[in-house]
Amino acid sequence: MSSTISNERPQPDQVLVAIVDYVLNYKIESKVAWNTAFYCFLDTIGCGLEALTYPACTKLLGPVVPGTIVPNGAKVPGTNYQLDPIQAAFNIGTIVRWLDFNDTWLAAEWGHPSDNLGGILATADWLSRTQIAKGEKSLKAKQVLEAMIMAHEVQGVLALENSFNKVGLDHVILVKVASTAVVGKLLGLSRDELLNAVSLAFVDGQALRTYRHAPNTGSRKSWAAGDATSRAVRLALIAQTGEMGYPSVLTAPVWGFYDVSFKGNPFKFQRDYGSYVMENILFKISFPAEFHAQTAAEAAMQLHQQLKEFGKSSDDIERVTIRTHEAAIRIIDKKGPLHNPADRDHCIQYMVAVPLIFGRLTAEDYENHIALDPRIDALRDKIFCVEDPQFTIDYHDPQKRAISNALTVVLKDGTVLPELVVEYPIGHPRRRQEGIPKLIEKYKTNLARVFSEKQQKQLLEVTLDYDTFIDLDVSELMDLLAR
Repeated sequence: MSSTISNERPQPDQVLVAIVDYVLNYKIESKVAWNTAFYCFLDTIGCGLEALTYPACTKLLGPVVPGTIVPNGAKVPGTNYQLDPIQAAFNIGTIVRWLDFNDTWLAAEWGHPSDNLGGILATADWLSRTQIAKGEKSLKAKQVLEAMIMAHEVQGVLALENSFNKVGLDHVILVKVASTAVVGKLLGLSRDELLNAVSLAFVDGQALRTYRHAPNTGSRKSWAAGDATSRAVRLALIAQTGEMGYPSVLTAPVWGFYDVSFKGNPFKFQRDYGSYVMENILFKISFPAEFHAQTAAEAAMQLHQQLKEFGKSSDDIERVTIRTHEAAIRIIDKKGPLHNPADRDHCIQYMVAVPLIFGRLTAEDYENHIALDPRIDALRDKIFCVEDPQFTIDYHDPQKRAISNALTVVLKDGTVLPELVVEYPIGHPRRRQEGIPKLIEKYKTNLARVFSEKQQKQLLEVTLDYDTFIDLDVSELMDLLAR
């Protein structure tokens, strides 16, 4: 006996409707969100500039066809490229993510919401230059910040209760969805067109997490978000042509996202969309390291100093125990050989060993010439992780969102150093006042990597004051950031 399949077109899934109505209608009134977005923009651009010092990154940049120049195209910060908005989004998204140094959101799913700046900034710049060519006005930097707040919110709220990694999908699916929504708004899509665009983001092929985990950890994890945010620009442009969408992309039996990719489970939501995510975003200020290891690296830095004061060094260490949370064990507790920088910055033992030995942890420390130091692997073999259930509870607690790590060092002579606990990294909202001055210093350092003193001065004059910044034309801002 067979049942007839209904071909009646359903109403759009409520998840799609909620995203679209939020992006089109929500008014952001939180001063904390606006100010945090401002600092997030500076930090994200700085991360991209630092990445330009790494040939493994820059080899991926530029137009698809060498020599292509797009009139009124979007510029890529720190370069002389002017590209179509899709390829510009890939370029910008790739540089800001390359060194694992931009912001982080930790929940049931992890991610880096500033990855969305690739699509946002490329689209805003291209639109601005196109409008100026027509005698119209440029978009303002405040519109970029608004899009960032909304992209952070869509990605972060979806991540709160829904673990994509547990079904093998990479978190950049959320970058694609969030970028599609906010880029579509920048493009001026109607409500129906934007519903179509977001549905296309879900029906699209999604990235596997293969490249983030042993034994396949590799450099795609550094450009996967660039790929996702650029794909979002493409899908939004497709929807702008009037191309149809797929209203029950999530809930359709057998063929929908839930049944195909989410083990039949619908998404769960902890809260409505607002500005919560940007207000509570985590900045990576001290170390270019996977965020679950930030507090461990900070503790290791302090222990390095203690050893020095005792007249000891890492050579005197017999064992290190890391009391940590479940997510850290699942993602970055790693033994055995490490094959490349992407492998190393996802190994908590490596990210603890380096500061214990050298008293530092920089992007350069993941490169081969540092990793070949035999002391690193020797110490890694002595570092062990154990889960603390309370740390795991605090990690998921919306009132805390701690990322705790505690290190105990045992020396070869039997001495046990007092356990050193760090619950919140310096980029956490609970340490925001302490962190922002360091974030600004990080931004200044990164400007100096790429620009002349004259260009640095010009940029600092217009980007460090919030009121001046938000009134900048996007095209003017991008001209200042170009080489």
